Amino acid sequence: MKLQTKASFKKEYMALFHTKKFMVLALVIIGLSMLNPLMIVGLGNLMDSFSEVYDQLGVDVSELSSALGSSVSTGVSQAVMDTAQTGVIVFLLVINSNAGGEQKKRSIIIPSSSGLRSFSYIFPKFIVYPLVAFVLAIISAFAAWGISSLVYSYNDVYFWGVLLAGVLSGVCLMFYVCAHITIGTATGKAGMSATICIIASVLLPNLFAIFGEGLVYNPFTLNILAGTVIFNSGLSATYMLEVMATVLFTLAIMAILHFLALFAQNAKRIDNSGNEISI
Repeated sequence: MKLQTKASFKKEYMALFHTKKFMVLALVIIGLSMLNPLMIVGLGNLMDSFSEVYDQLGVDVSELSSALGSSVSTGVSQAVMDTAQTGVIVFLLVINSNAGGEQKKRSIIIPSSSGLRSFSYIFPKFIVYPLVAFVLAIISAFAAWGISSLVYSYNDVYFWGVLLAGVLSGVCLMFYVCAHITIGTATGKAGMSATICIIASVLLPNLFAIFGEGLVYNPFTLNILAGTVIFNSGLSATYMLEVMATVLFTLAIMAILHFLALFAQNAKRIDNSGNEISI
């Protein structure tokens, strides 16, 4: 079983790093985090250039344009939230073929027939892809901090604040990746799984925010939480404990998702007698 698991880790590693998938993920996720601060500054400059037009309309945008181009926290906050939302869409689509898509291509029939165990098939997916998502999210947070420090006039963000925002953004990405892998491998329909997870990542955080639900203890609002901690330089001990509890709670859900995926895989029965695979 150890050899199977080792071989499966190598398979997932090669599927991600020996193809263009990792390059696409790194370029898009880190690139978006660096582009966000520049777009916000550009928006502030654009509003300044049209200030006369706004004045004629009786609208004062000077304070808003000044806020958009002054504080580093604005750029980092928007970047980590975008990484945890737009980044989810990109990540889920890129790993689609490895989150149950191979079952549709029947590429696990021969390994399964040769004795591939469900644990060896499932477990590496829950390590490789979530871990890569987590690392990319943290790198993107610091990349956003670096760019923001260059283009904004006031640096009100510190190392530990950026790290905490990156961790929350990364855990958010991990959560949706694990959910995608669970649904995809359980059903063999990776496309449907990606659609469900993407819709959830777009709608649910906004719905919870609209209805005034708390950001802590809620894995679906981790992207908003990641963006808000940047503005709280002096977090209280109680709030920090709640944030850490939210992270631990989300990690526990990921562990449950792994066991659900493993249970679903063990419950499958493959019938190769017909033209189509029945799982």
